Amino acid sequence: MGKHKETEVVQYDPDVPAHTQPFKDVLEILCVNQESGLSEDEAKKRKEKYGPNQLDEGPGVQPFRILVHQVANALTLVLIMAMVASFAIQSWIEGGVITFVILLNIVVGFFQEFSAEKTLSSIRALGSPTARVIRNGESQVVPTGDLVPGDIVELITGNTVPADLRIVEAVNLETDEALLTGESLPVAKSSNSTFEKDVGAGDRLNIAFSSSTVTKGRARGVIIATGMQTEIGKIAAALKKQGSKVRPVKRKENGSAAFYRYLQAWALTGGDAVKHFLGIDSGTPLQRKLSKLAILLFFIACLCALIVEAANNFSSQKEIVIYGVATGLSMIPASLIVVLTITMAVGTKRMSKRSVIVRKLDSLEALGAVTNICSDKTGTLTQGRMVAKTAWIAGRGTINVGTTREPYDPTVGEITARDGPPYDNNADETVVAADKLRSGVLTTEHASTERFMNIASMANVAHVQQTEDGAWTARGDPTEMAIQVFASRFNWNRHRLVGGNDDSETGDWYCLAEFPFDSDSKRMSVLYGRRSTNGEKFAARWVFTKGALERVLPLCTSIQDDSGEAHPMTDADRIVINDSVDHMANQGLRVLCLASYEWTQPEMPSYTELKRQDVEKDLTFCGLIGLYDPPRPESTAAVAACARASIAVHMLTGDHPGTATAIAKQVGIIPDRFEHLAADVTDSLVMTAMQFDKLSDDEVDRLSVLPRVIARCTPQTKVRMIEALHRRGKFVAMTGDGVNDSPSLVRADVGIAMGQSGSDVAKDASDIILTDDNFASILNAVEEGRRLFDNIKRFILHVLAENIAQACTLLVGLAFKDQAGNSVFPLAPVQILWVIMATSGMPDMGLGMEVAAPDIMDRPPHDLNVGVFNVELIVDMIVYGLWMSVLCISSFVLIVWGFGDGNLGSNCNNSYSADCNLVFRARATTFVCLTWFALFLAWEMANFRRSFFRQKPRNESYRWYHVFYQWWIDSRSNPFLFWAVIAGFVTIFPTLYIPVINHAVFKHEGITWEWGVVVVESMLFFTGCETWKWSKRVFFRRRAVKQGGVKDLEGKGPATFAGSLMTDMTLTTTHARSEAGKSEKKSMADSSSRQ
Repeated sequence: MGKHKETEVVQYDPDVPAHTQPFKDVLEILCVNQESGLSEDEAKKRKEKYGPNQLDEGPGVQPFRILVHQVANALTLVLIMAMVASFAIQSWIEGGVITFVILLNIVVGFFQEFSAEKTLSSIRALGSPTARVIRNGESQVVPTGDLVPGDIVELITGNTVPADLRIVEAVNLETDEALLTGESLPVAKSSNSTFEKDVGAGDRLNIAFSSSTVTKGRARGVIIATGMQTEIGKIAAALKKQGSKVRPVKRKENGSAAFYRYLQAWALTGGDAVKHFLGIDSGTPLQRKLSKLAILLFFIACLCALIVEAANNFSSQKEIVIYGVATGLSMIPASLIVVLTITMAVGTKRMSKRSVIVRKLDSLEALGAVTNICSDKTGTLTQGRMVAKTAWIAGRGTINVGTTREPYDPTVGEITARDGPPYDNNADETVVAADKLRSGVLTTEHASTERFMNIASMANVAHVQQTEDGAWTARGDPTEMAIQVFASRFNWNRHRLVGGNDDSETGDWYCLAEFPFDSDSKRMSVLYGRRSTNGEKFAARWVFTKGALERVLPLCTSIQDDSGEAHPMTDADRIVINDSVDHMANQGLRVLCLASYEWTQPEMPSYTELKRQDVEKDLTFCGLIGLYDPPRPESTAAVAACARASIAVHMLTGDHPGTATAIAKQVGIIPDRFEHLAADVTDSLVMTAMQFDKLSDDEVDRLSVLPRVIARCTPQTKVRMIEALHRRGKFVAMTGDGVNDSPSLVRADVGIAMGQSGSDVAKDASDIILTDDNFASILNAVEEGRRLFDNIKRFILHVLAENIAQACTLLVGLAFKDQAGNSVFPLAPVQILWVIMATSGMPDMGLGMEVAAPDIMDRPPHDLNVGVFNVELIVDMIVYGLWMSVLCISSFVLIVWGFGDGNLGSNCNNSYSADCNLVFRARATTFVCLTWFALFLAWEMANFRRSFFRQKPRNESYRWYHVFYQWWIDSRSNPFLFWAVIAGFVTIFPTLYIPVINHAVFKHEGITWEWGVVVVESMLFFTGCETWKWSKRVFFRRRAVKQGGVKDLEGKGPATFAGSLMTDMTLTTTHARSEAGKSEKKSMADSSSRQ
């Protein structure tokens, strides 16, 4: 930052930022005096120049953009083209049906996305509504929006920092920056320190950041950045920043470029725009594949229509054109979009009951492909609140606090005690009875314990109280609240000891002097008097001190024993103390030292003149207390479940490496003894942001394993980590709650924000929101994503098999010529649309509601390169489609030439006449057969390999005769699918027997004896499907035996087969990947086995 005139004031100089300069230089550059502040006129000028101090909330909800998003996808565009073609040849009925399908899809998708965007339409103000500033030499309160660079802001405990400040004066100042940096503990700030330019935001201890909260002390600071120029504003801006969509022109070394290079760049840019519009290169893997499928089917439909015209000598007669349109329509999965949209909408409702809000429908199916979860620590894996975990009472023993979901409730959590220091695990640990705790007996029966609890309770200004409704609340510094809760567990709450308020005249103890914690001394001391029975003088006066070990232990000259008596401290005592500190620190605990001594100086009329150095001396060491932000009780099980599902969890946190490592070990992200792994793996598993950021992308890609823990993490580091995972072919979900998580939430394939503690910026950037802030709820979302993916495969196979059957039937039907030499279609256009939409639409939705397989979370994520269209699905689609086509053609031929005279009449594609009666009856028989096949195929799709007659694995009670009724029980396990199939059977009859509708719309005639043909062909269809499934089971059973897997696929099922090979796949499937990816999986498998 250099010298500037007042008219050249800058908010933040990127070359020489404010944290690198002494505050006096910053004041000079900003042209302001710290005592008088800015004048009102100067403040107005600067506001005009820099604008209001607020974040850009963007355009909000944009209905038109949402509408375009629903229309601009390949499947919808193909349907629109089919609609236009139908209307062009005046096929009003066919065109109207397609129009209804398009509108249904757009309306459902629009209102689903619009309602989600409406819920999270605006970013609430993250700053405080007002701030106290110095202007014209006076302290005044102004709206935060009116603040400008150069304003002098005054801060006290409880304030929210209104803008980025360079601190010019600080007294015991600590701020909570968890929202920005992820640091769970308050950060001590100072005014006189300076730092290197490239130091991270979390380590700029002379800067108070916008939206952080003052937890202790007071300060004054000069505003160096407002609005979008603050650190939070920069993060918000990064979320809105879009990369250039114009392809660059390739130039020569001298900067020139030939004309064809410009044409090349324009052509590539135009191609990118078309691909993006059609959805080929945007959206989730499934969306991209469906968009490509739609384009492929469109060209196939055009080819089919061309074949129809060619077979009829390119006749322009309406009858031939209708046949061509019908054949083209047979290849378009008209119901696929609406079924997919409604299935996902139903999935979002299911997820809302499992504490997950889905903002974008497409993100739900994407969850099923997640291979890696990058998670914040504070408030996500942990509770976001400090808890006293371990206490060592010198002379007595070690006390441990069990896991609790209520960090402020002293009555919750198991308390155990054992003799000896924390590192001594030989002593027996016993559970302390609750009545001994709440009565205070455990404290009073040993003088050493009472002395320790006195320090914990009274060298402490936090308040922990129970409200009238029974809830426990706490206020104050997070560290002191945790210690006060710990003391309250033993009925040693300061509120009880002092008689209510600190100046109460009725309590046993009275505060005579207080020396608060500050960043220089790093300790707090109080002088308390214990009232005598007559209340005229103090029976005893005690000094209680707590603080950092390196600041308190040097002041200790003695150590207490079990009776609370002081003994001179020896070198052996110091060794025990230091070993205990190391043991607790290795567990990720923040360790504080507690000490006291009895004050024996003469009574004083006033204790206000006492000096800190006169009190803090000759202390007696009483013990240690270890604090930490505990993991959520469900986090460990959730991480283990992720491992079973072949999902790797990475912790990206702003916390210190020691704390992050300890939490990662506790929840199972890294092994307990990962230090014993190979050196390259050990060095890579846990890294700091500075270490990771110093590596180039190539160096990161050469790491044998990507870090499972990155500490002191910055927003840029999180983004780099996600990009590194992407380069290894991973599909990444990012969880987070703070503003600092927002860029990575956007960059991740699936962004997951916390609903309770999450900032609105993070929520706005996310795809999915967890309403209970529970990491374990991610597993619910992943399970639902996998279930949805499996079900999407089911109804895609169902729909496309029908398309193949219809198309093949119509193409073969080209050989059926009437008296005029025109082809007679075995299926009319409306019949085709009816089967796709009305008959199959509801069963397809029923397939979308199939329950998850029992082992769905015990198998790896599906391969993104293959997606839904794996080899098995494609082969199934062809086999089922061709088999249905063969049977449909057989029914038509059987009615016309087997039982009829072979008269195909004239103009039977357009209208009914007595001459067309045979064709109309044959067409009706074919239509009913195809309808029944589609309905039965829906039931067959409930499981790709199991028999329809035994859809569940056999158990010990299974008998051969169960096959006769088990299918009835299994079919009713999905009520929606069951009744959708029944409805499909019922709705056939109106189309057959209602006059006008049967002749004019469906182009068929009611049937009688032909029902016998339908029944026989349905039995043949079932036989063919069951035979094909049996052959698949034989094939996969033999393949499993060769691969060393399960032998009984009938008993285990395909899902379990995949899950049973999960471990081998984890170790062996990476041979086709990069060397780095192979090393990562192998090393992590080794580490899992060591656990």
